[in-house]
Amino acid sequence: MPNVKIIVGSTNHVKVQAIANVFANYEVTGMEIDSKVSAQPMTDQETIKGAINRAIGAKRYGDIGIGLEGGVQQTMYGLLLVNYGALVDEEYNLYIAGGARILLPNDVAKEIYLGKELGDIMDQYCHKIGVKHDEGAVGVFTNNFVKRQEMFEHIGKLLYGQMLCKQNAVKLFEHGEVIK
Repeated sequence: MPNVKIIVGSTNHVKVQAIANVFANYEVTGMEIDSKVSAQPMTDQETIKGAINRAIGAKRYGDIGIGLEGGVQQTMYGLLLVNYGALVDEEYNLYIAGGARILLPNDVAKEIYLGKELGDIMDQYCHKIGVKHDEGAVGVFTNNFVKRQEMFEHIGKLLYGQMLCKQNAVKLFEHGEVIK
């Protein structure tokens, strides 16, 4: 599909490259799109909403818009790292997918509850800059068995497969007005 332009609602290289790897026969470009949620989404719902908002915003600049969002979700066992993706296709169908979930260490969770963003916490935790642009928290806490890009590639595959199947889409009005 060389004439189909996919816009990823982020300029984070990990997210853009993950989608480019999955949608190898498409033109894939990253663009900074506001998630319209907090810098550190604290629930599944907020994280999904951020991914949807990025996908809708990205669709305005291409044939297909994709949003990827990382967040956290409190459980009775601790704070989980969560990731979601959303895709808006050429007919304004919306597809949603979720990715891997792992528990974060309690000392990291405490910092999140103090209002810090996971990316900043991870830079301090690892004593390096740009963890979210590399292995991500998932890479750090899985000893790099799973890296952030691989996690987003998995979400990209789930989105692509759903788009090809076309069985479980949410229909949007043009420009995404039905999502609140």
